Amino acid sequence: MERGGCVYIMTNKFRTTLYIGVTSDLQKRVYEHVHHVYPQSFTAKNKCEICIYYESFFSIEEAILREKELKGWKRLRKEDLINKMNPQWEDLWNDIKNW
Repeated sequence: MERGGCVYIMTNKFRTTLYIGVTSDLQKRVYEHVHHVYPQSFTAKNKCEICIYYESFFSIEEAILREKELKGWKRLRKEDLINKMNPQWEDLWNDIKNW
C-alpha cells in the first residue's frame, strides 16, 4: 500500500525565514510546528509557525523528490511559487486543520 505525501512551507510572522518540509500527515505535522512539539527544532527556534504553501502527492516518494527540488531553489523562485498559490502569504492552518 502506497501512502500519499505533502510538501509544505512554513514561515515566521515577519516572513523572513522559509522552511520546507515533507510529511505523510500534513495536519499533524503543521500542528506540531505551530505548537512547538519539538522545541529544539529549526522551526521552533526560528518561530516558523505559519504554513503558507503545500502540495499533495499520491506517494510519499513523489513528495520527497519535490521537497529536494524546492530546497535547491533560490529564495526568489520559492517566493514566486508561494505567490501563485497564496499571494497574501496567509496562514493556511485553518484550511489544513479542517481536512
